[in-house]
Amino acid sequence: MFLPFFDTLRRGGVPVSLREFLTFLEGMKAGIATYDIEAFYFLARTCMVKDERNIDKFDRAFATAFEGLEAIPDSAVMDAVDIPQGWLEKMAEKHLSAQEKAEIDALGGFDKLMETLKKRIEEQKGRHQGGAKWVGTAGTSPFGAYGYNPEGVRIGQDASRHQRAVKVWDKREFRNLDDSVEIGTRNIKVALKRLRRWARDGAADELDLDGTIRATAEHGYLDVKTRPERRNAVKVLLFLDIGGSMDPHVKLVEELFSAAKSEFKHLEHFYFHNCLYEGVWRDNRRRWDAQMPTWDVLRTYGSDYKCIFVGDASMSPYEIAYVGGANEHYNQEAGQTWLERARDQWPNHLWLNPLDQRYWQYTQSVQMIRQIFGDDRMVPMTLAGIEKGMKVLT
Repeated sequence: MFLPFFDTLRRGGVPVSLREFLTFLEGMKAGIATYDIEAFYFLARTCMVKDERNIDKFDRAFATAFEGLEAIPDSAVMDAVDIPQGWLEKMAEKHLSAQEKAEIDALGGFDKLMETLKKRIEEQKGRHQGGAKWVGTAGTSPFGAYGYNPEGVRIGQDASRHQRAVKVWDKREFRNLDDSVEIGTRNIKVALKRLRRWARDGAADELDLDGTIRATAEHGYLDVKTRPERRNAVKVLLFLDIGGSMDPHVKLVEELFSAAKSEFKHLEHFYFHNCLYEGVWRDNRRRWDAQMPTWDVLRTYGSDYKCIFVGDASMSPYEIAYVGGANEHYNQEAGQTWLERARDQWPNHLWLNPLDQRYWQYTQSVQMIRQIFGDDRMVPMTLAGIEKGMKVLT
């Protein structure tokens, strides 16, 4: 009976797989959400939505799939009020206190209240201001917004004013999760998962269920088999710009760093300032007395590493192009020379830029580094940008 729901999700752009749909059916069969409308919604969403950006699509498909629920319209609040009676009663029972239920019964009961509302909507032909009967605003009618009635249904009002409404019945407005602005450690992890190559290494401390079954069947007794845990075998080298114009981006870079450490077992990181020169460091408190020669990094980490630079690439062009152009020390070789060496040593390279992409064209140093790395090798540090970058690295 849920196949039309599955089909509606697919047609609505929700990338739900057959396996996820079967998981949902198993949950229903287990009775997780038999009589609870809200539990049913969250069970379906939990099983079939893998990415937060698809929640809005799911809600629209959910509203379309079930009888009595219309797709979320864009025209008027009145178009979104055809909700099944049973659903309303269930929600009322869940959210109203015993005293509120008693007061509604005194007025003729919940059925009477909803029946009257539907009748008013059918009779009413336009907008109504004030008054005590029609669905409108600034009146004493039981139905409407910005007025007062001791027991009513609030429709089309931004927020509660008297906390007296029996039912809040508004058009649902959803804001799509923005993959170009909002970013967090969990979302970054999801984006970084595109860069995976699974391998089993280390101690054999994970139960091999298939191997145990096979060995038990062959030997005639319980023969437990173990195997190494499967891990992401991708090797990542992370160069992090620190200080100066990067200060406003510290929180964002911290989230990226935290996500990367949890996603990649083989992760090495180094700090630099503005541009790559002859020395990098791991501890910013010892950046001057515990630097590691960049040549040693180039020789130590092989070309199988994925190299990711993180920085806004905003600096004086002299810091990139000229000997002695660095702003804190005298560099014997130009920054461009070191960037080209890194580019050549690690063919799978990327530059993540936290600076808003709208401003890249106005910063000469950004254009210079894009030319060194390649236009497609510099991506914005947004969810969409990170996902694009992971595709480039694979």
